[in-house]
Amino acid sequence: MMEQGFLGKHLALALRLAACLAAGSGPLIAAEIRDIRLASDENGTRVVLDLSAPAKHKAFLLDSPHRVVLDVARSSLKTALPAVEGAITQVRSGKHDNGVRLVFEVKGPVTIETHNVAPSGEAGNRLLLEISVPGAVKIASAAVAAVSTSPATPIAIRPAHAPTDSGRDIIIAVDAGHGGVDPGASGRRGTREKDVVLEIARALVARINREPGMKGVLTRDGDYFIPHRERMLRARRAKADMFVSIHADAIANPEVSGSSVYVLSERGASSEAARWLAERENAADLKGGVKLDDKDAALANVLMDLSQTASIAASMTAAESVLLSLDRVGEVRKPRVQQAGFIVLKSPDIPSMLVETAFISNRDDERKLATPAHRQKLANAIFSGIESYFQGNAPDGTRLATARRGGAGGPIELR
Repeated sequence: MMEQGFLGKHLALALRLAACLAAGSGPLIAAEIRDIRLASDENGTRVVLDLSAPAKHKAFLLDSPHRVVLDVARSSLKTALPAVEGAITQVRSGKHDNGVRLVFEVKGPVTIETHNVAPSGEAGNRLLLEISVPGAVKIASAAVAAVSTSPATPIAIRPAHAPTDSGRDIIIAVDAGHGGVDPGASGRRGTREKDVVLEIARALVARINREPGMKGVLTRDGDYFIPHRERMLRARRAKADMFVSIHADAIANPEVSGSSVYVLSERGASSEAARWLAERENAADLKGGVKLDDKDAALANVLMDLSQTASIAASMTAAESVLLSLDRVGEVRKPRVQQAGFIVLKSPDIPSMLVETAFISNRDDERKLATPAHRQKLANAIFSGIESYFQGNAPDGTRLATARRGGAGGPIELR
C-alpha cells in the first residue's frame, strides 16, 4: 500500500508536469493588435498598428499581384481590418506561426519601411508600416500650399531657388514632426506633440522670414500625415540649405525634462549611402550639381562619402550652436549633441538636425509647451543658433555671403 501511495504521488506529479509542458508548447501570445489605421497622401500610405505590448515583426514584398506582407510575432488580432485607401486595394489577415500575418495588396511596385514607436502619454506601443510609391515627388497640393507670400508668413515647401543662383536667400526647411494619424507623444493633460511642434515650427519660420537674407519654409502647415522620406523630399525640392525637425520628447519617467538636439549617426549615414548608391539611376542630384548616375561605382562611393562627411560635420556645428542657444532659455537634458539614425536626418547633402524641444511627459514641460510665450522662446532660441551658424558658414551665392565679403570686420546689414 505504501508503495502504491508513493507511485501514485509521483504519477500525479508527472501528469501535472506533462500538462504544464503541453501548455507551454502552445502559442504564447505576447501582444494584442488592438487597432489598425491607414493614412494616405500622394506619396503612399502609412499603416499604424496599436499594440498592447512590444512585438517583433517582419515585413517583405511579393509580386503577381503586388503585396506587402507584415508578420507580427506572438500576437493576436483584436480589431477589425480597416477600409482600404491610397495605395492599398485589399487587406486580409491570417495566422502565421504563433502570430498574425497581415497582407496588403497594392496597386503596383512600392517600397516599405517599418518603425517601432514606444509608449508616450496616453498612446501605447505602435508599429508603423510606411508604404511608399516610387517616384512620387509631386509638389504639395493646393490645400497644403501657401495662401500668402508675405515675408513674415510661414509657407509650405515649394521650389525656391537653384543652388547656383546669385544673391539668393538662405533657405531653412522646418519640419513639424508627426501629424494627422500620427499624434506623436501626449502629455498627462492631453497636450499632443503634433500640435505644439507645429506651432513652434510656424513661429520659427515666421522669425526666420523676418531676417533679411533668410527664408523659412514648412514641410507641413496643418494637421496631416507626411511620410518621413517625403519630408526630406520637400526640403530637397525647396533647395534647402538646412533641415530642422521639431519634436517634443517623452519617456516613462515623468521627472525627466529639458531639451536635446540630434544629428545623423555614422551608422545611419552608411545605410542611407547604400540606399542612394543602389538606386542612383533614380536619385536626385547632390547639391552643387553632382550626379551619381553617370559615375562608376568606385567614384560614386567616394562622392557620396565626401558629401555625407561634410553634411554631418556641418550638422554637428549647427546643432551645437542651437543647443547652446536653447541652454539660455531653459533646461538642456543632454549637454552634448546626440547622434541617431532618424530617417528625416538622412539627406546626404543637406545639414540636418532634430530638436527635442522638451519632454511633454514632464508636467512642467507640458505646461510650458502649452503656452504661446514659451513656444516663441523656443523658436527664438532655435533661430538664434541657426543664424549664428550661418553668420560664419553662409553658402556661396547667398545674400549673406555677399554681405560678409563686402563688410568684413563690421556688422552685416541686408536690405
